[in-house]
Amino acid sequence: MSGPTSNKDAPHVAESLSDSPLGAQVTPKGKPVQIWAILGGALLVLQLYVWIRWISGPYFERVPTGPTDPPTLMKTVLTVYTAGIVLCMPIALWWFIVRPWRRERRITLDGMLLVSTALMFFQDPLLNYFNTWCSYNTWMFNMGSWSSNIPGWSSPEEPGAMVAEPLLMNAPGYGYGVLLCTIAGCWVMRKVKARWPQISNVGLIGVVFVWAFFFDLVMEGLVLMPMGLYTFPGSIQSLSINAGTYYQWPVYEGVMWGGVQAGLCCLRYFTDDRGRTVVERGLDRVQGGVVKQQIIRFLAIFAACSSLFFVFYNLPAQWFAMHADPWPQDVQERSYFTAGICGEGTDRPCPDPALPMPSKESGYINQEGQLVLPDGLQLPTVYPLDRGN
Repeated sequence: MSGPTSNKDAPHVAESLSDSPLGAQVTPKGKPVQIWAILGGALLVLQLYVWIRWISGPYFERVPTGPTDPPTLMKTVLTVYTAGIVLCMPIALWWFIVRPWRRERRITLDGMLLVSTALMFFQDPLLNYFNTWCSYNTWMFNMGSWSSNIPGWSSPEEPGAMVAEPLLMNAPGYGYGVLLCTIAGCWVMRKVKARWPQISNVGLIGVVFVWAFFFDLVMEGLVLMPMGLYTFPGSIQSLSINAGTYYQWPVYEGVMWGGVQAGLCCLRYFTDDRGRTVVERGLDRVQGGVVKQQIIRFLAIFAACSSLFFVFYNLPAQWFAMHADPWPQDVQERSYFTAGICGEGTDRPCPDPALPMPSKESGYINQEGQLVLPDGLQLPTVYPLDRGN
């Protein structure tokens, strides 16, 4: 738990920060926490707006599995794994929120991180913002996705034919799943600091990044993807492990998510002697009661978590999406991965660098190589050059 009485990281961090430039900023002159809180409030309003539009709109529709039935072993593993994730959610809420509240009458740092990482779930579809290169298994319970309600969304999709979010798996998975990984990373940082007390903060950050990369390799590349939860069909295969299979794991996935996870670990580890993170600087100067301070504190932490996910993952993911390889045969033969987006049963070939990259509003090349324009649109007019005659 966080806080001066329960955050085991705080004594190590307070000592390590006292002689560093980072530690010199622990006593703030301004109110950085309010800036972070404003950002967090704006993000929260945006998320609620998008989710409400999704639930009340046409995209709140199940994406069917299609004619291909997943293997029995895959369905069994996914069912057991999902049941375990869902059943552990009340335990996580009690352990990280209810239990500390009953003991300390406040929400601890870990409790706020739990809610913040759960809300990070909103950004999950963003890696497909410009081009579809990741897809979930539609055999799992889903109600489509809110992606098309995100402002500026470009990737082509339709109700019932889109990358669907497995709600029972991902919602709690992003919540206490990411938090537990963060706690594990902080444990690694404590052990490294205890073993090599002279290690710098930069060195410690490097260690936790390397740990996060290999942890992601094991969790995603060797567990979650082979069991059939999702696939990266648009991976650059020359930069992927198990290339050409539905569970091909791009190395840059580990780099991107490793950056996010390392950032979350640092946010939790580098606290002051009161267990406060860097984004909570100036909280004592905020006028108002305890409730107001706690709301501002949560919004600041939520903004920090969301920013880490966006900057270290979803921004660089757009470059890799624009340079995606053709979807492997192993994916295209499984309708529960193609999700009605492309392939057999549709008039669209799956994304391929040999084809123009369509947007949600543009035409596309169909299976016969013909240009298909949306209703009401026509080819743009070509005007002759003005030659001064």
